[in-house]
Amino acid sequence: MSILVDETTSVLVQGITGRDGSFHARAMRDYGTKVVGGVVPGRGGESVEDIPVFSTVKEAKEKTGANASVVFVPARFAADALMEAIGAELDIVVCITEGIPVLDMLKICNHLEGRKTRLIGPNCPGIISPERCKIGIMPGAIHKRGSIGVISRSGTLTYEVVYQLTKSGLGQSTCIGIGGDPIIGSGFIDLLKLFKEDEESKGVALIGEIGGSEEEETATFIREHFTKPVVAFIAGRTAPQGKRMGHAGAIISGSSGTAEAKIKAFKEANVPVADMPEEIPSLLKKRL
Repeated sequence: MSILVDETTSVLVQGITGRDGSFHARAMRDYGTKVVGGVVPGRGGESVEDIPVFSTVKEAKEKTGANASVVFVPARFAADALMEAIGAELDIVVCITEGIPVLDMLKICNHLEGRKTRLIGPNCPGIISPERCKIGIMPGAIHKRGSIGVISRSGTLTYEVVYQLTKSGLGQSTCIGIGGDPIIGSGFIDLLKLFKEDEESKGVALIGEIGGSEEEETATFIREHFTKPVVAFIAGRTAPQGKRMGHAGAIISGSSGTAEAKIKAFKEANVPVADMPEEIPSLLKKRL
């Protein structure tokens, strides 16, 4: 098993005629993902890499049976693309686009309430269930099907941890990059609830970073509700206070959001915190 996506997932690429959309549509299809269509307003009837293009998500879903989409639409149009995908009641929408205004994301999150669609992102590398389905920009070659779930706020660190898990023989069940913006769709706790019920996932590697309070809240959830082994890593330990470090959400305010506070919360929840990403596999093996 896996969470969210598998070999049956049928994917639409919103923004497929753009440079990034067309490149990653081909890469996803080459990995084995069922890329069944693209969506670009006014471009219906065209094709990209032999993938049919539709003018609306609704039409694309009706014609292809798609249940997921990935958004490569420029930031100024991304909110409309997300609204359209949510309105079409897709099961999962992965938003790769970065730079979406915070007010737009507030509207999107409000619109998601009570609806069936699950949003991953924005400003994220996507999701992959190795050897089954890849939605987004993660490099498929470093992944190997296995028993460890991965949830990460950092795209690049996701790849490093995945490589170490693959090299160690543990592999991954599903990897999700949740994005580093202040307002995102699914967070750590949302996804831990899914990993809790997934029989294939025997443990979880959780990659956090400075800024916000989600890691501290996640530590409380793990302590009270999650029984599978978890190992964490916190990026940004040496970041100067008050400076934004790469991600829009990676900013420390006073004592809130510091690496020290997050590490302390995890350790109090009996979650080992790796000093370096390469330590994660060995720490997990001790607890499996």
